[in-house]
Amino acid sequence: MLEVLTSPLATFKQMQELGGPVVNWIFIACVLMWTIVIERIIYFRRALPVEAKRLLDQWVHRTDRQSWTSRQVRRAMISRLNAGMSRNLQVLKVLVPMCPLLGLLGTVGGMLEVFDSMAARGSADARSMASGISEAMICTLTGLAVSITGLYPAYYFRRRVRRETELLADKFSF
Repeated sequence: MLEVLTSPLATFKQMQELGGPVVNWIFIACVLMWTIVIERIIYFRRALPVEAKRLLDQWVHRTDRQSWTSRQVRRAMISRLNAGMSRNLQVLKVLVPMCPLLGLLGTVGGMLEVFDSMAARGSADARSMASGISEAMICTLTGLAVSITGLYPAYYFRRRVRRETELLADKFSF
């Protein structure tokens, strides 16, 4: 059981050794990305219903719901809920495409290592090129894998914000 729990850590350690320092940055981006995803899930399940109910109760208890002022209050309430739902989604939208770019950075670094090795030895020895190519491919793989895992949550939360905003706007009737 302990072996199963520690295997991801061992895999990360191997990727870190093989991929170089860029893998650390990709891992940090991955942790940040999934922290935002988990925080958003908790927000939509727990905090949003409470906040929406509170604002909806305020709206229902208003005596005037037809004037221009009350319509602006309604718009502000819906906007406040939308802002809460959209919090940190811009960071998520940046992290998803940033991970493959970090992988590309590692790829370029690995290929530079290959070219330095070739220049130092004066020949294209396969053994001297293998470590640099390995570093390049590990970085590319890590960046793409992390990015792929973040694609669906980024899309899901954008769609969910739009849908919840429309549903809330319907609940705030005139």
